[in-house]
Amino acid sequence: MNTAFAVPAIYHNAHVTRWVAEVAQLCRPDRIQWCDGSAAEKEALTAEAVSLGILIPLNQQKRPGCYYHRSNPNDVARVEQCTFICTPTPDEAGPTNNWADPAEMSTKLNALLAGAMQGRTLYVVPFLMGPPGSPLARVGVELTDSIYVVLSMGIMTRMGCVALEQLGDSERFTRGIHSMLDVNPERRYIAHFPNENLLISVGSNYGGNVLLGKKCMALRLASHWGRDEGWLAEHMLILGVESPTGDKTFIAGAFPSACGKTNFAMLNPPARFAGWKVWTVGDDIAWMKPGADGRLYAINPETGYFGVVPGTNYKSNPNAMECMRKDTIFTNVALTPDGDVWWEGKDEPPPAECLDWRGQRWTPDSKEKAAHPNSRFCAPMTNNPMLAPEVNDPAGVPISAIIFGGRRTNTMPLVYQAFNWVHGVYVGATIGSETTAAAVGAVGQVRRDPMAMLPFCGYNMGDYFRHWLQMRRVIKSPPRIFHVNWFRKDAAGKFLWPGYSENMRVLKWIVDRCRGEANANEALLGWVPSAQDFDLDGLDGFNAERLEQAQSTDVEEWRREVLQQDELFIKLYSHLPKEIIFQRELLIARL
Repeated sequence: MNTAFAVPAIYHNAHVTRWVAEVAQLCRPDRIQWCDGSAAEKEALTAEAVSLGILIPLNQQKRPGCYYHRSNPNDVARVEQCTFICTPTPDEAGPTNNWADPAEMSTKLNALLAGAMQGRTLYVVPFLMGPPGSPLARVGVELTDSIYVVLSMGIMTRMGCVALEQLGDSERFTRGIHSMLDVNPERRYIAHFPNENLLISVGSNYGGNVLLGKKCMALRLASHWGRDEGWLAEHMLILGVESPTGDKTFIAGAFPSACGKTNFAMLNPPARFAGWKVWTVGDDIAWMKPGADGRLYAINPETGYFGVVPGTNYKSNPNAMECMRKDTIFTNVALTPDGDVWWEGKDEPPPAECLDWRGQRWTPDSKEKAAHPNSRFCAPMTNNPMLAPEVNDPAGVPISAIIFGGRRTNTMPLVYQAFNWVHGVYVGATIGSETTAAAVGAVGQVRRDPMAMLPFCGYNMGDYFRHWLQMRRVIKSPPRIFHVNWFRKDAAGKFLWPGYSENMRVLKWIVDRCRGEANANEALLGWVPSAQDFDLDGLDGFNAERLEQAQSTDVEEWRREVLQQDELFIKLYSHLPKEIIFQRELLIARL
């Protein structure tokens, strides 16, 4: 390697250049490319990726600016067993995280990184999470040997000069090192060092493991910052509901995987709600901080969508389909003979023949799926026809409600409102979702995923609950907290609620509750709507009786539910706040 590398003038931060030199000395790349985030750079990198076979151009008439990427079959999802929190003690990481001693993990990773980039290019990728000038915005610099990562980070973050301008001469930036190595699962580690503001990922090239601004920085590290600085870094969508009179209400929502989170973030109101609009601020991550007026304000730190593709169509999510029409990178979907992409659940019928996500011939008679269940699209948020105008507001948007949800065929009603903030934290702490055929484990088994943050909270989950409870002291006008369940079934095994765009009816009740314009009845679980409080006009086959079924509470089911919650609580008991235990006792008393 030529160690006397030239540094562009825009890289005037000595802390950045010194650190790049140290990593280059360790990894020994053949060359270093300092990224600036320009359109010309993107064009050149894309052409290089195509020439190397990393990207395949799609039909540019059908999908301008779109490309196809096929990952290693052993590298298609986040790997929680390879994800580590490296804090001084195991107690700080908590029992729901994999802990590793920082010094030992650092030694192991440095040995793997030694000479790892020989014959490769080291790309320096500065990026900004959050709108420029926002008090919550943070800068990171990722050093990677993957051109796929560079192009994806260009979509998902404010990458290049804008980040360097925000950083100035400060040394306060997240350091991220990524090397694919040989994409060997035996040498795959995603390590977080909160005390050093450092991330190291090796042995993978899958987005969730290697786009270090996303889950690694924006949730696992940011959850630490939020705890220490008095704000919340959450695995939440942010949407805005605009009434026909122009009133806007902003809502955050947390849903475990396979619960329709992206679909809800991009909800398209049905014809019954002519004049109503739902705007997308973000589909995955929310950073929320109390404002001077005592309300909670949220920003979306990202600039793109890294969404699951199978099941996405013009019925389930028309806005996502529009997002994918141009300038998108598709990963592990099927490739059709005319240079387009296909996946299970797409609007049109299966092609007579195509290449599956492994690159093998596929027909409708094939036993395997054409697209991987976790295949992804990576698209800029500017493609979204309903992108909220406030998305780049440095102050963020005021949050009036927080919605928690899961996939439950029974027990959980369609919607209810928590009695107060502390009760709402308990509701969020106990959410669970039934496993599907695509998940590991028995189908229908309830897996707890508190606040949908179990894989993403970077410290002890019991302390995380305490932080949520303590936030009430600094939020004078807290958001109202709700729970929803779109997936409840009747005795015949059919979904009680039609879902998709009709979720607007539930959203409307939530908005009305926030604005003091809807009634509710006190019930076992919280405040619930009655049929006259709920807009059922125009719903074929769904009436007040069906709503009552969807809203019913079975006491025996709930007694079992409370017992099942103990599995997580016992694990966290030494750090579990007393308020959570009290809320559980109050629920038992009501039952």
